[in-house]
Amino acid sequence: MSRKFFGTDGVRGKANTHPMTAEMALKLGAAVGHFFGRENAHRSRVVIGKDTRRSGYMLENALTAGLTSVGADVFLLGPVPTPAVGMLTRSMRADLGVMISASHNPYYDNGIKFFGPDGFKLSDEAEMELEALLEADVPLAAAEEIGRANRIEGDRARYIEFAKTTFPRRQRLDGLKVVVDCANGAAYRTAPEVLWELGAEVVTVGVSPNGYNINDKCGSTNTELAAETVVSHGADLGICLDGDADRIMILDETGQVADGDQIMALIAGLWAREGKLEQGTLVATVMSNLGLERHLAGQGLTLKRTAVGDRYVVEEMRRGGYNLGGEQSGHIVMTDYATTGDGLIAGLQFLSAMVAEERPASALTRQFEAVPQLLKNVRYTAGAVPLDADAVKAAIASGEEKLAGQGRLLIRKSGTEPLVRVMGEAEDQALLERVIDDIAGEVAKAG
Repeated sequence: MSRKFFGTDGVRGKANTHPMTAEMALKLGAAVGHFFGRENAHRSRVVIGKDTRRSGYMLENALTAGLTSVGADVFLLGPVPTPAVGMLTRSMRADLGVMISASHNPYYDNGIKFFGPDGFKLSDEAEMELEALLEADVPLAAAEEIGRANRIEGDRARYIEFAKTTFPRRQRLDGLKVVVDCANGAAYRTAPEVLWELGAEVVTVGVSPNGYNINDKCGSTNTELAAETVVSHGADLGICLDGDADRIMILDETGQVADGDQIMALIAGLWAREGKLEQGTLVATVMSNLGLERHLAGQGLTLKRTAVGDRYVVEEMRRGGYNLGGEQSGHIVMTDYATTGDGLIAGLQFLSAMVAEERPASALTRQFEAVPQLLKNVRYTAGAVPLDADAVKAAIASGEEKLAGQGRLLIRKSGTEPLVRVMGEAEDQALLERVIDDIAGEVAKAG
């Protein structure tokens, strides 16, 4: 059975357009409520969080209706980071966690992702079962068994306290000025409060959500405003989160950006020296730079690669017993602390290193020299299959031949947007640009 609704991170699409409609959310709620409640001797308990998109209200209500219709009790968290949903699912002994968010996408997109009772995202197998249930008749609860919905208080404070426990008790952030860009998203209150309570002087960006400005010229995918703020305020560090705060980009005191690869390299090295890096291994995706792999090898450490998507990173971490992984895009997963990527906790790890080593951010953000890497995202129209076009296949084959022994290509469809991602690495920058331009051009024609 092929996947019709679930992508690399739950179900995602343009709000009020299939599959991101209230009708679909209602069906999803009933299907997932039945799936997780069918073997329970107790009434199922579900927590639902969301980011700050206007469409979140619509989807939240529809999901709640679907879940309560099959007898589940729902606890509404309001706007909270995605990692808070994973944490609270376990903490509240819930049977299911739901996050309504399209992460770094614009406001007009939205998504729904699920966490099992262990706080981890669902497996491919579980999502395939849900796909089948979406097209089946799910049994509804009897009138006297319909679930209840409650909006709970204190969930934000619980996450704040949890996040602070990941920062060493012997350390404080006194004397550090930190810019935090919350992308007008889910962490607009939690992230600044955590940093302030740990002693930092906090300068905020992107903390005035209005339902439409999430990720708009701010956040981890648009770091220019935060960089300007770091420089103009003479800050020591910039932390840029995305709309649901599960990914991060770090800015040094000059405004220069360190991506997920550089952050993972720093944490891996620190943990290895402290004897905390399980099996001396970091798990990352095929998108991570070859320079990261070489850097780790030089320290006697191993890089294991997975398919793109933080859920695949986590699956490999759990399978192999590893405790550090992530993506170049800024998902940093530390299973000693969290079940999914947590941008704030990753930022605290970086700040802890700054405090412990008494070094500026710029001395920590350049852990390795990256091999030149070029990524072009080519948007295609719905229904098009550009990677099946003969001209695209020929361009890819030609590119691979030109880069043979000098670099690599990675061409893939996005699992969350109608994009083909054309990525390559090579020491010869000019050759790399020609190859990527040729392939991207053919993809654009075919799409």
